Amino acid sequence: MKNSSKFILFIVAALLVIGSNSFYILTEGQQAIVTQFGKPIGKGTTEAGLHFKLPFIHKVRYVDKRILSWDGSPNQIPTRDKKYIRVDTTARWKIVDALRFIQTVQNERGAKARIDTILDGHTRDVISSHNLVEAVRNSNQILDNLEAKKELVEEKKQKGEVADAAVIEVEEEVSGEIEKIRLGREQLSELIVEKADEELKALGIDLIDLQLRRISYEKSVEEKVYDRMISERQRVAQKIRSIGKGEKAEIEGRLSKDLNKIESEAYKKAQLIRGKAQAKATAIYAKALTKAPKFYEFMRSLEAYKKSIKKDSKLILSSESEFMKYFQ
Repeated sequence: MKNSSKFILFIVAALLVIGSNSFYILTEGQQAIVTQFGKPIGKGTTEAGLHFKLPFIHKVRYVDKRILSWDGSPNQIPTRDKKYIRVDTTARWKIVDALRFIQTVQNERGAKARIDTILDGHTRDVISSHNLVEAVRNSNQILDNLEAKKELVEEKKQKGEVADAAVIEVEEEVSGEIEKIRLGREQLSELIVEKADEELKALGIDLIDLQLRRISYEKSVEEKVYDRMISERQRVAQKIRSIGKGEKAEIEGRLSKDLNKIESEAYKKAQLIRGKAQAKATAIYAKALTKAPKFYEFMRSLEAYKKSIKKDSKLILSSESEFMKYFQ
């Protein structure tokens, strides 16, 4: 009885061991390749659930089925217009052919090494064959807005609502280093994906997308760029100041001209009034002279005495003096 019990226990244990090695469980985020003596059998299993395999002969290699991320190392890349920049990229990818993936790169570490080489190379090729502005902007909206602003300022200038300084400022913004783009940042990313996807498919990998996460100048170049931006703004400010001084001189000249005109018109008017008054006084004197010439002569003589003989004045005159005849 003891021997038979042991035999039964041995059979049950053997069945359990064989059973546990005859099945494998595949989760939702995985896919599997069954190998026999290290060689893959079939194209792989992608459906989650319980699957059968030959015990002890077949081995299961699990491969991730989820979307994976890749982060590139920032590299210095010269653009077409000779601007040295550092480009930091990131991408998403997934394994679509587990059998080919295992045959070519073995595992995710090997896959990331190949992705580094492929994506870094194509990123460098695409960036270096386009101007810097293509990797920075996605559209020409900034130029469209500046052109619209320029037209609005020009229209207001014609109506006299703004000064020349505002027009110069807008013209400087439009005529600076802002240029129109042909492709843009997103299309450059798509171009990199298009070039790299062909090579990655040969590894059983599908490249979902790639993004230019960050673009920056080298520190030495960045300082020069900032210095040039500062000098450019100072030049624009100086130009606007000079225009302001010119407008100030023009306003002051116009003010002086208007003031002189007002003064000359006032002087002309005063002279006309004075002339009319003198003419009227002369007419009155003439009228009085014709009516009473003796009285007029007497009054004029008194006025002459008043003006010529001051207080405490001493005169020695002949008694027959014509001037003093009214004192006799």
